[in-house]
Amino acid sequence: MTGDSGIYGRIDDGLLGAHMTETISLPIWVVTVAGALVLWAVLDRLLVPGTRWLFRRRASRVIDELNTRLPLQIPLFQRTKRQVLIDRLTDDPAVMEAVETEAQQSGRPREVLLREVARYAREIVPSFNVYVYFRLGYALARRLLQVLYRVRLGYADDAALAGIAPNASVVFVMNHRSNADYIIVAYMAANRAALSYAVGEWARIWPLQSLIKALGGFFVRRDSANPLYRRVLARYVQMATAGGVVQAFYPEGRLTRDGTLRMPRLGLLSYMVSAFDPQGERDLVFIPVGINYDRVLEDRTLVRELDPQAPPRSRTDTVVTFLRFLGHQVRLLLEWRWYRFGYACVNFGTPISMRAYTARTQTDFRRLDTATRFEAIERLGREVFDAIAAAIPALPVPLIATVFLRHSHTALSALEIKAHAQALITDLEQHGAYVHIPRADHDYATTVGLRMLVLRHVVQESDGLYRAHAAEHDLLRYYANSIAHFLPEP
Repeated sequence: MTGDSGIYGRIDDGLLGAHMTETISLPIWVVTVAGALVLWAVLDRLLVPGTRWLFRRRASRVIDELNTRLPLQIPLFQRTKRQVLIDRLTDDPAVMEAVETEAQQSGRPREVLLREVARYAREIVPSFNVYVYFRLGYALARRLLQVLYRVRLGYADDAALAGIAPNASVVFVMNHRSNADYIIVAYMAANRAALSYAVGEWARIWPLQSLIKALGGFFVRRDSANPLYRRVLARYVQMATAGGVVQAFYPEGRLTRDGTLRMPRLGLLSYMVSAFDPQGERDLVFIPVGINYDRVLEDRTLVRELDPQAPPRSRTDTVVTFLRFLGHQVRLLLEWRWYRFGYACVNFGTPISMRAYTARTQTDFRRLDTATRFEAIERLGREVFDAIAAAIPALPVPLIATVFLRHSHTALSALEIKAHAQALITDLEQHGAYVHIPRADHDYATTVGLRMLVLRHVVQESDGLYRAHAAEHDLLRYYANSIAHFLPEP
């Protein structure tokens, strides 16, 4: 038995050795898939975590460096991981209460409503990236604005701005004339803070949506009547305000179509002040911002929307119009006849402290019933909106547009235009308006405003006399309306 056992053992070893030296053939797709899985495992377990750690460390260093020189620092709330904020928002007691109420009233399953809340939270909560904001965003904004406009800071109440407490929750509130407002205000405020914008649904397209979220923006469904969505949005705004995030929004909600200030929407303002504690550690400060342009890039499109008989434009028509506009600008550039689109000016008004406001008016918004709170918020909204209106600068094109509207059926010489413009400047300044006079030269201001309107064929010149083009009165009115609130009704 012993000998037989040894023989069998040697035979098995031989067979095993033969199998170990045999070549195994595999299909190329199997090798490719296996290699991809191995590469994915290496990336997922080693390289990606290491890269994330490296970027988080460098981002933290950048934030620490920025916080040493920014008057309004980047708070811990913006440095918190996005998923943590989403979880905190979806588990918020006020949101859970809204879910229970909706489940009882509509009969929908609680699990379905919770998934809906999670979708709203992912839609709203931004993914702020300090590199994208201060390295990429700021550089692109500066270059783009320098190409398009002569950007100017009209005035800022520096003493009052410097007096804002370092830990205050600051909100920039401004008029809305152009989609360029987002860029120009963020650029002008970059030496003070990183702004978190409330952005409408128009921007929820790839890849713009991802870029806006990386810049700290959050999306708002302005016309949504869904109470569950409104509660999620309200709680996010209140959490960000309590966390010291520097926010920015437009009380008008949408772009003005006729150039006048639209009636304010008070939703976001209501969310912010309804949870404000006058005795809390953070003050809530609104900074009114006034913006104006010598040329709004979307002006003809906006004015066209006022015409009920104008046929609707398809997306293709919009793209073709943009390409035609771009081609025209390139042709002017090649012919050495291209000018920048005039001046863009921003004013920063006197901050409105909610701690001082509540003390002055003896108002605590948290303790008011619904009807009384709504009235109190309306009063506050009017005060904030009046401060925005007072901060809007008067620029050369709005000045000259006003002159031609007042003399729409008269041909004017250059000298007459300058005389009317000077009288208008005096009138505006007497009513508290800031009039931006380029180079401190009134004659030059009139010249550049008139030149812009002539180049765009809004004003026609013949034999040294200038007359408003009959088909362009709506466009003239659009620019004149930007400063009309300073002037008495004609």
